[in-house]
Amino acid sequence: MNTSEFILDKVAPIFNKQGYIGTSLSDITNATGLTKGAIYCNFSNKEDLALKAFQLNISIAIIPLFKLIATKEGSINKLHTITNYQRSYYNLVKDRGGCPMLRVGVDTKFVNPLLFEAAEKLSQKFINGLIDILKKGIEFNEIKSEIDVNKYAQIILSLIEGSSLLAFTHNDETYITNAMDCIDNMIIETIKK
Repeated sequence: MNTSEFILDKVAPIFNKQGYIGTSLSDITNATGLTKGAIYCNFSNKEDLALKAFQLNISIAIIPLFKLIATKEGSINKLHTITNYQRSYYNLVKDRGGCPMLRVGVDTKFVNPLLFEAAEKLSQKFINGLIDILKKGIEFNEIKSEIDVNKYAQIILSLIEGSSLLAFTHNDETYITNAMDCIDNMIIETIKK
């Protein structure tokens, strides 16, 4: 592990837990045991470090889901893969401060445009992926042709992110489990052909 990787490994959970503004340089130096000079020898500034920390948090929490979906056949199967993954999401990210897309999206909107843009792009990628799954389901006669794919993609992601927010607010993963049950019921009763 090189120095940059070491720094990211130590500070990515801190940025996710404390937020961009809430993470001070002393938090970073205390977590790594390195000096300010050593930190900024590896990263151009706090924004660069925060962006790379976000990317690491995403690679741990969300990219595995995207890779898992890519291995599955059929739209209904892909949608259930998402809800099954989310059922274990709380335990996956609870020690890292929660969902990084949600945390960064809320934390940086008005203070770090570059980091906010990264969260916004990830959210749009998730929505686009859901839209694509739904469109392919219609094309392959798995999903009702009359459904509004944009609307249902937004609903699914809203239930995922909203349940994550509430699960971490109340330290209760049943918010996620119940929301995933709701999505599964919607798939069976409303979306599936």
